[in-house]
Amino acid sequence: MRKIARDILDTIGNTPLVHLSRFFGKEHVYAKLESANPAGSMKDRTSHLIVSELLRNGNVMEGGTIVESSSGNMAVGLAQACRFYGLKLKVVVDVNLNKQTHKLLTTYGADVIMVNEPLPDGGFLAARLKKVNELLDTIPGSIWSNQYGNPNNPKAYLAVMEEITNSLSQNLDYLFVATSTCGSLMGCANYIEQNELNTKLIAVDANGSVLFGGRPEKRKIPGHGASVPSQFLDISKIHDVIHVTDLDCIQGCRDLLNKEAILSGGSSGGIVSAYQRYSQRLPEKSTSVLLLPDSGERYLDTVYNDNWVKHNIGNRNFKRDNYQPIKLQNGILGTAI
Repeated sequence: MRKIARDILDTIGNTPLVHLSRFFGKEHVYAKLESANPAGSMKDRTSHLIVSELLRNGNVMEGGTIVESSSGNMAVGLAQACRFYGLKLKVVVDVNLNKQTHKLLTTYGADVIMVNEPLPDGGFLAARLKKVNELLDTIPGSIWSNQYGNPNNPKAYLAVMEEITNSLSQNLDYLFVATSTCGSLMGCANYIEQNELNTKLIAVDANGSVLFGGRPEKRKIPGHGASVPSQFLDISKIHDVIHVTDLDCIQGCRDLLNKEAILSGGSSGGIVSAYQRYSQRLPEKSTSVLLLPDSGERYLDTVYNDNWVKHNIGNRNFKRDNYQPIKLQNGILGTAI
């Protein structure tokens, strides 16, 4: 019997772990559906922990203002937490924000500040962060929640790993996680290290992201990849990295919907495509979990819209590139598949 939640934020976590048997047959592949969190994504975990700790430590008081930069999900998670705790939220977004997320933010009462042009060095993320600093300088008593450097970001994902390993009795061989701030990635990595697990962590990054030493390029699917380096990323804790295109994300989303009736978000589709490509390298009978950040409801006008795909992505033929090692500063790590 499930407990009665104290409040809406008490329902964060303990999200479903679903066997993807229709998609992958007898393979031991599971999806951790973070869309089951109350504001719809894994960033609910981050938002709740960061905001509650800011309040507990007296860094912000009821009626105060939190400022953040976000490509979508963190903004919505913060909007719900701020609404609950009686805080104001100024969230800086860019033109890649989808319409549904924008509507959600305004409904929760967040003040949405749009950045229309990327910076030459650092792209839209750098432009958003510049605007964050401008807002902090002009709004008395405001504070930056700083999902990019707040240690409570990765800390929030220790619970994710505990939930997964408890469900699988610690029999987890591979975990596939999308990158952005790398908070979820490194939170999972830290849990694996602290508990001396044999789980191998596979990072799924976007083509055009600089996180693993790539060159910055324009991307249309928000929520994964980054145009500036991560403050959290420790490459030594990552077993491998796979880069995916926008088209990979779209194809993965549609495959998951067609085969499992799971409506997933853009980065989730990227993880699905990454697993499909990487699975041929996994030992037989391996157990894998795909950490799916959000649902597809916020992507109905983009990922699931054929006209949008045609005008923004172009050729819908699913192309698989050859396996190539990615050279990083610390040696060779990962794969571009």
